Amino acid sequence: MKNFDWILEHVSNREDADYAFSRLPEVKTPEQLAMISDDRYLSDMCRRVFRAGLKHSLVDSKWPAFETAFFGFDPLKLTYMSDEQLEAQMQNKAIIRHWGKIKSIRTNALMVHELSQTHGGFGRFIADWPVDDIIGLWALLKKRGAQLGGQSGASFLRMVGKDTFRLSHDVIAALKAQGVVDKAPTAKRDLQKVQDAFNTWQQQSGRPVSHISMLLSFTVG
Repeated sequence: MKNFDWILEHVSNREDADYAFSRLPEVKTPEQLAMISDDRYLSDMCRRVFRAGLKHSLVDSKWPAFETAFFGFDPLKLTYMSDEQLEAQMQNKAIIRHWGKIKSIRTNALMVHELSQTHGGFGRFIADWPVDDIIGLWALLKKRGAQLGGQSGASFLRMVGKDTFRLSHDVIAALKAQGVVDKAPTAKRDLQKVQDAFNTWQQQSGRPVSHISMLLSFTVG
């Protein structure tokens, strides 16, 4: 496995280096994350779920209608939605009518509400989670939420500004080239190897792991 200086030099020598560095994601401070309201977290979480497999622009164009249909994504109100109320939204032509994803809204609302109650706000929970175990946060979102497995959990965290790496095709290819893994990491053991690699690069560079992830993706192709 190469050190971070090698990654930085490799990207800096690319013809499109300026473009690569312009793609570095925004990372919010813990204080900024803690200040975001629960309903905004839930809205982005659900928007990420609906974006999966669809054009993001299509989902985003319909999101104001989702906000209206689902009480502005107030977690407590949504936990009380009955099956009948959820089913009624399948007739709402203003939103994307996908039953599995619509059902996930209530499940994710319950998760956000419960974690908010026990941690003094869902934003505080997200802010306090250590980045050196970000795969643990992915696992929690997948277990306690709905439709948040695969890339969705990490993509949601990236959307809200939590520092996280993502396992895009290019990142996986780079991790394989670096000898960190020999296949797409899905098992806990392989995910831990990836986490350990990013922790090492973070310690070497002092940079957010989301930036390291993006730069790593430019070391292939």
